[in-house]
Amino acid sequence: MWLDHTVVDFPPTEFALDDPNGLLAAGGGLTPEWLVEAYQRGVFPWYSDDQPILWWSPSPRCVVIPRNFRIGRTLRKVLRRGTFSVTFDQAFPEVIEACREPRADEAGTWITDEMCEAYIDMHHQGFAHSVEVWRGGQLVGGLYGIALGRVFFGESMFHRETDASKVAFVHLVRQLELWGCPLIDCQVSNPHLSSLGAVEMCRKDFEQLLADGVKQPHFPQPWKLSWTYG
Repeated sequence: MWLDHTVVDFPPTEFALDDPNGLLAAGGGLTPEWLVEAYQRGVFPWYSDDQPILWWSPSPRCVVIPRNFRIGRTLRKVLRRGTFSVTFDQAFPEVIEACREPRADEAGTWITDEMCEAYIDMHHQGFAHSVEVWRGGQLVGGLYGIALGRVFFGESMFHRETDASKVAFVHLVRQLELWGCPLIDCQVSNPHLSSLGAVEMCRKDFEQLLADGVKQPHFPQPWKLSWTYG
């Protein structure tokens, strides 16, 4: 379905294709109005520079349930060493730019200039947030995503040192758990997310959790990290 950029609306997610899995619509826009409407329906944009905006709602859905999250033994050792320091929302543009950097296992990047500008705008409006991991004053890892109600939607993560993105993720999950977050959307499963405790859920169950979560009060603003390991 092609979306009219003047009408902020999406078709029901039950119309998403099976192949490619989850493709729902094309067109529309990346203004905060479009993005908020999309995420609260469980829809997200994902496309390349040579494509129109493509909107997705895959099934199964990759998620993390914070209350079920467990920190593995190896990562506990990393946290005990205290090599890294972690902050929230201190370097959002730098984090998204780092997530855009080419990776050895990928051809190009899906974080287009248009996407980058849109999410920085969402950050300025209080919807998008970043987690930064530092060592010696240098940004060595992090992630970013969208928050609506008590639900967080992870977008991308990066690391320049081993385990740095995992440290970012652990701090995010534990802090969100303290804030009463029932659901972290990770979109599509991959081995890295699975290693961090992500599981798959059918679209119907995901959308029920999502609908309940986005109705709850927003996370506290500004974001401040209070969770510490130990």
